[in-house]
Amino acid sequence: MVDRRVLLSGAAAMGVVGLVGCGKDSQGKDSKATPTPSTSASSASPSATAPSTTPSTQAPVSPRVASEIATGLDVPWGMLFLASGDALVSERNTARVLRITPEGDVTRVGKVAGVVPPGSGGEGGLLGIAFPPGDETTLFAYITTARDNRVVTMSFDGTSLGRSRAVVTGIPTSTHHHGGRLLFADDGNLFISTGDAERSNLAQDKDSLAGKILRVDQFGDAAKGNPFGNRTWSYGHRNVEGFAFDAEGRLWATEFGNKAADELNLIQAGKNYGWPRVEGRSDSYTNPKATWLTSDCSPAGLAITKSTAFLGALQGRCLFGVPLDGTNAGTPEAYFADDYGRIRSVTVAPDGALWVTTSNTDGRTSPSSGDDRILRVTV
Repeated sequence: MVDRRVLLSGAAAMGVVGLVGCGKDSQGKDSKATPTPSTSASSASPSATAPSTTPSTQAPVSPRVASEIATGLDVPWGMLFLASGDALVSERNTARVLRITPEGDVTRVGKVAGVVPPGSGGEGGLLGIAFPPGDETTLFAYITTARDNRVVTMSFDGTSLGRSRAVVTGIPTSTHHHGGRLLFADDGNLFISTGDAERSNLAQDKDSLAGKILRVDQFGDAAKGNPFGNRTWSYGHRNVEGFAFDAEGRLWATEFGNKAADELNLIQAGKNYGWPRVEGRSDSYTNPKATWLTSDCSPAGLAITKSTAFLGALQGRCLFGVPLDGTNAGTPEAYFADDYGRIRSVTVAPDGALWVTTSNTDGRTSPSSGDDRILRVTV
């Protein structure tokens, strides 16, 4: 079996980009992603196709790139906003945390200690960052070290970072599949996405920290009410890199598939999302709400606003919008197809616009002048 990373790397080397569902029509307008026939997509069946999404009327959004906020960044990965409207942005490879104003002023506030940058083709480093609710003085970060992936915390005084302290350690690591997204709930508990660390069997082991969505308190202990009495909230995940709450407080997540289906999932406590036994829909595991062929998407960051899930597509080289109606998802719409290259993180700014990062300096494609950049997208 050929892993999708090999396929992606080979495509990048040949200058080939799969844009089915992310193309433009003859007038240059972004075209809708074309769903494939609904079918079970097992990882044991490479020829299986990804299932279709449930048809729905597209939400009344019209994303437009209003401006480029910042350029010349090095794999911007995590992004969160201060009350002032400025953003903190983590750079995966350099382990730097930057403060970026809406006007585009960029200031380094610190470098997170202990981070091991990824080697060629690797995906680790300084990944997600998050503040607890109502607290801009304590920064949490997901990092790759020489021994593990872990969550650390450090003080932040508005201009500089303090020394880091480990909160969760021992998350399995490898060259690929680190997960790495952090998201606090209003109750102060922290959701953490972890990858399977290229050991897919760990995703089904509820006691392993790999291939999971974890829910912990601010000391790193299992949060009260977790379904298995440990830190696991949901399991059977391959590599989740995007989290967002909808207006009703439901947690959604993006997930990288292997050969059959990339996914947008509605996350529920104690549910099994199937990896490595299945990709896409099945009769035995929790089904995704929307799917793509793995050649069309590679979903990374996620933000939800105006009843629409916006997700960055790395392989798809576009921003996808997926209309949401309660717990249902409609047909994905592709925006900015191949205009800016690989799209990674998406975050809703205080003014309601989206801040969207490119990921063209991550070694998977040839960066353009000015990469990587942060775009301000009005919706």
